[in-house]
Amino acid sequence: MRIVDLINKKKYGEKLTKDEIDFIIFGYTKGEVPDYQMSAMLMAIYFQGMDKEETSYLTDAFVRSGDTVDLSAIEGIKVDKHSTGGVGDKISLIVTPLVASCGIPVAKMSGRGLGHTGGTVDKLESIEGFKIELTSEAFIKNVNEHKMAIVGQSGDLTPADKKIYALRDVTGTIDSIPLIASSIMSKKIASGADAIVLDVKVGSGAFMKSLEDARILAHTMVDIGSRLGRKTVAIITNMDQPLGHEVGNANEVREAIEVLKGNGAEDETEVAMTIASYMAVLGGAYKTVEEAHAYFETLIKSGAAIEKLKTFVEIQGGNPDLIEHPERLPVASKHVEVKADLEGYVSGFDAEKVGISAMMLGAGRKKKEDPIDYAAGITLKKKIGDHVNLGDVLCILHTNEEKTIEAEKMVRAAFVFSGIEPEPIKYIYEIIE
Repeated sequence: MRIVDLINKKKYGEKLTKDEIDFIIFGYTKGEVPDYQMSAMLMAIYFQGMDKEETSYLTDAFVRSGDTVDLSAIEGIKVDKHSTGGVGDKISLIVTPLVASCGIPVAKMSGRGLGHTGGTVDKLESIEGFKIELTSEAFIKNVNEHKMAIVGQSGDLTPADKKIYALRDVTGTIDSIPLIASSIMSKKIASGADAIVLDVKVGSGAFMKSLEDARILAHTMVDIGSRLGRKTVAIITNMDQPLGHEVGNANEVREAIEVLKGNGAEDETEVAMTIASYMAVLGGAYKTVEEAHAYFETLIKSGAAIEKLKTFVEIQGGNPDLIEHPERLPVASKHVEVKADLEGYVSGFDAEKVGISAMMLGAGRKKKEDPIDYAAGITLKKKIGDHVNLGDVLCILHTNEEKTIEAEKMVRAAFVFSGIEPEPIKYIYEIIE
């Protein structure tokens, strides 16, 4: 085989075999295929696409390019969830104790955030003492005894994907559905889950801007999971505005606590409960999503959900008292109110601008090595459908930075106003099984 022949084959829209895809991926990982040839192959895939079989072969090659996590010592069906990324997305903090409470093991590896705000790991680290580095023995013990653990990504998982992703970033091939789907699914499969619930976000604050693209991505990932022996469900959710009212790290933890107490915002509660319910069904705890949903509602009302979160924090070295007293989580020194300079209804959002504004305040990273200010973030006081009077507070910026003018400009530009009350928005568009 020669790489140039395979580039030409894909360039003309022909299908690559499993052996040919292995030859390309393992050759590139070992350094035998140069960047310029891999770039040509990525561009050929970008324009010609890949069919379902090719995409599953590519995903499998990514998985086999490095380590895989062996979760066989954990009893039961291990269920994981993955979000394609959004603004104010604290869903993992909510669903982990819920799903663990019905006996389904949640053995989750999460990454740090780059861009808008911190990732799940960063949010958890805003809790005093919380350890995201656990030995494999402690990780397995926590999941077997308490049915839950979240740790930072470790080991050499999917090195081929990491190397190719860096190349996609500089060759204009990021937005290719087969490449996106195989990248996401390879990491989930290498992490050892038996079943996966995907939160595919669509809208102004998501990577996928159109419902049609989100639908194609969701179907592609569900198909990959099925072909590679993983029960997979994709839930397409709205990211035309941030989830809930808090964007940041410590403030998102506070908001997750409120959801588990039954006081959460409607959008994040509906999304979290739906994802948790599908995880419970895939894990075999319930036969129907309705049964699982009813159980979780009871769990929240009884106070058992918040107790499970306290247990989760405690078994990973964190201070459980902070769940009882979330006001003791990191708080910024400055709180800047952004007020409306016109009247009308909030009819839309550029959610990405809210995320960028939060990053400017210190809640996210521009580069991997940048520190995160756990106290920084934004509290939204108005969302889509709310009426706004002149001088009403649209949001509050929380920061320890001296200057906030640019962040204020950015977040103000995120609000879209209309003189007509908008139709209620959907939080969940569709579910693909």
